[in-house]
Amino acid sequence: MALKPLASTQLYHHCDLSGFGFESTDDLTPDLSALGQQRAMDAIQFAIGMHHPGYNLFVSGSTGVGRRELVSRTIKARAAQGESPQDWVYVHNYERPHEPRMLCLPQGSGQGLRQDMQQLIERLLLQIPATFKSDEYRNRVQELSDEFEQREESQFQALGDKAHQEQITLMRTPAGYTLGPLHDGKLMTPDQFKALPKEEQERIKAALEQLNAELTALVRELPRLQQEHREAIRQLDDEITHSVIDPALSELRQKYGSQTAVLEFLDQVHQDMIENVDDFFAQDKDENAKMPLHKLARSDTFRRYRINLLVSHEHNGGSPVVMEDIPSYQNLVGRIEYQAHFGTLSTDFSLIQPGALHRANGGYLIVDAQKLLSYPFAWEGLKRALRNDEIRIDPLEKMYGISGTRSLEAEPMPLKLKVILIGERRLYYLLKAYDPEFSSLFKIYADFNEQLDRSQENLEGYLGLITQLVREEGLAPFGCSAIERVVEQGSRRVDDSAKLSLNRGQLIDLLREASYCAIRSGASRVEAQHVSQALKLARTRSAQYSELMQEQLERGTIIVASSGSAVGQANGLSVFQLGDQRFGKPARISATARLGSGKLIDIERETELGGPIHSKGVMILSNCIGARYARNSPLSLHASLVFEQSYGMVDGDSASALELCVLLSAISGLPIKQSLAVTGSINQRGEIQAIGGVNEKIEGFFELCKSRGLSGEQGVVIPAANVDHLILDQEVVEACERGEFHIYAVRELDELIALLFDHKPGKADEDGRYPPASVNGCVQQQLLDWTEQARKLSAKADK
Repeated sequence: MALKPLASTQLYHHCDLSGFGFESTDDLTPDLSALGQQRAMDAIQFAIGMHHPGYNLFVSGSTGVGRRELVSRTIKARAAQGESPQDWVYVHNYERPHEPRMLCLPQGSGQGLRQDMQQLIERLLLQIPATFKSDEYRNRVQELSDEFEQREESQFQALGDKAHQEQITLMRTPAGYTLGPLHDGKLMTPDQFKALPKEEQERIKAALEQLNAELTALVRELPRLQQEHREAIRQLDDEITHSVIDPALSELRQKYGSQTAVLEFLDQVHQDMIENVDDFFAQDKDENAKMPLHKLARSDTFRRYRINLLVSHEHNGGSPVVMEDIPSYQNLVGRIEYQAHFGTLSTDFSLIQPGALHRANGGYLIVDAQKLLSYPFAWEGLKRALRNDEIRIDPLEKMYGISGTRSLEAEPMPLKLKVILIGERRLYYLLKAYDPEFSSLFKIYADFNEQLDRSQENLEGYLGLITQLVREEGLAPFGCSAIERVVEQGSRRVDDSAKLSLNRGQLIDLLREASYCAIRSGASRVEAQHVSQALKLARTRSAQYSELMQEQLERGTIIVASSGSAVGQANGLSVFQLGDQRFGKPARISATARLGSGKLIDIERETELGGPIHSKGVMILSNCIGARYARNSPLSLHASLVFEQSYGMVDGDSASALELCVLLSAISGLPIKQSLAVTGSINQRGEIQAIGGVNEKIEGFFELCKSRGLSGEQGVVIPAANVDHLILDQEVVEACERGEFHIYAVRELDELIALLFDHKPGKADEDGRYPPASVNGCVQQQLLDWTEQARKLSAKADK
């Protein structure tokens, strides 16, 4: 019984939404649920609900299915219910400046502490100089000076009185103090001294020596008195300094009294300010005299009092959610910056910059896995932070011993967060296989689906999704016929009429472009013709290469016959993928066969233009020939197969069924119809298996036949397993309805032989022999003849 072409209802699986009772998307309710992604959403909820270490999440799925959007929406909804984490600041370490200290503050108080310290410096810059210039301070300094001078004067006055009793005077000279004898109230001259009796001279000399010794002792006492005076001034300065600084810091201590770490920091600040109170007189210097107070407080002189607010959540509600688009090592774990001054690089705690891990601490970090792995050391830095539960800011040159320059050793921040990596399945399984730490750090895997069943229940959700997207994008309302066409296109994108594509990116693009076509035509609502127009325009924009190939086929530059019959050649079908567009084109497959030793040459493989899958298909068909036609005898065959005029890589096994038929034609000498093109793979048992791109392949051959004129004999043979995948262009369906073009579906090799040859395929008897007049019989007989010839030639050679 001859195989009949497929009915038109099998060529295009229409979507009927009349039972849903709506006219347009205006009558539908938007659906925000994750349609078809329940498995992935359950995994995400499980990951963010687990508070044990290592339960981070890897999300995979094809680009366009809405992974990032759905993950972000789910995480943000969960984060809104969480608690805001604490603030973290870096402060100067007064004991070890190269080891900045980290302080943990209540949520939102970090900014307050920074402002309080800034206001403290401004306040002291104003109060300290003013206090030291006050009349009270000057009077007290004068009192101390007067007291010192009085003590000095009284001691010299006492010595002078004692000297006067001995008729000796104590005089102040530019060089200091000196003693001399008196005569009649005047200083005695040397002649007068010599005129004195010897006893008197001796008395005066003894008195001078005694008084001089006391004067020397008194002069030596002066530095001690001056030191006491300076100490008194210093104590006065300390008293005045404390009187200004203590009240100011006391207010901060009261404000932050419950925070021990802040109080310890304020104690260190207090001690440093007391010791370096002179810094607050910078306003008296000429170069800073005109500098505003708030700018002076921010100068490098007071840098050590600043608060480096690393992370603040003052205005954030709930847990933080950070999406890092540039996940380099520095952007993840933070960095220490340097500033140049006269050719010298320097740094301190105020130049420590936070990374994404700091900002996301206490919440969630979302990172693109491909980008993360493309930045040097970023993956290792992230793993180290997760493994040690802390964020340590180490320069790369220090980690890998590139430089011995001393840098900051900032105190690490404790880490507690969830990391969500978004990437391809390939990356997940590669990391799983080759990184031993990956499984312990990312225990949860969420795999987003690319398609779902085209059931009534899912169609209802799909309608809600379309409605939601239409309203989000501000598009014209879609009528029922337009949505039916969108659903049908969704099935075509996944090559299965029983499935629907979940690629939101492609769906949104189609809705936008269809809405544009409707508005441009003046329609108030999008209908089916507008969707079809949008699809046609999209194909046209990317059709230049396809049109060039079609032109070459029509002009005969690429030789493909669409009528008549020929031995050892037939029409195969190929699919080309260029960007988002796919199209099919026919290609001639030819074979030669002669007496040989059972070798089948795949020319594509021999020239390294054939992929491994194509080579596998050729090997299968080679064994299929042996199993069908030479089970009880050697296979004395030397054959070759090739895709004619193919100058690039050929891969896939979708032509293996046709290649076998072409080889049978070459062996038997029976011609094959050139009006039919064939696609389908074959197994060793002769069964025809499903292939991909069936719609594009059919349309590619139809386009060639249409350009040459449809004869009513042309058509395409496909595997029966691909019938459910058919959603052909309407022009092809209409041509099939008129009988101008035909689509056949076959399940096994003999059905294909019956279509391609003008002879019956023939069935084997109990001995495995086929009828002589059948195609299989002709093949079998020719192989037996070659075997006999090979035996005779071998026997002749032995003689």
